[in-house]
Amino acid sequence: MPMEIVPTPATVKGPADWFTGDVYLDIVIPQDGRTLARAASVHFTPGARTAWHKHCNGQTLHVTEGIGLTQVRGGDVVVIQRGDTIWCSPDEWHWHGAAPDHFMTHLAMWEGLHPDQEGPETTWGDHVTDDEYRMP
Repeated sequence: MPMEIVPTPATVKGPADWFTGDVYLDIVIPQDGRTLARAASVHFTPGARTAWHKHCNGQTLHVTEGIGLTQVRGGDVVVIQRGDTIWCSPDEWHWHGAAPDHFMTHLAMWEGLHPDQEGPETTWGDHVTDDEYRMP
């Protein structure tokens, strides 16, 4: 099959069930059956963040601009910034988002379900509380 230039889908606002604050998604690798790879460029406004969630096959985040925060369940809140790459292990509960006074964009990459797997690629949990969301 020859190389193909895939049209870029329109930017979409992240759903309120998954995010606190204003978050916008640009799909980079669509879920179209060609590959198990998934990728999105995720744009967080200051203070915006994901809900707690986990990915069955893990997730890699690469910060492309700004300053953000991330946390693994039971761990410390960690500052992330442009150039940082973060690996979240399979089924590890975590969240990530922008710092209170900065925008942050990251490339989120993960694998879809393998043929022998069942269940959701991503499981979404509770929203991150203001007490959990804090600068270290």
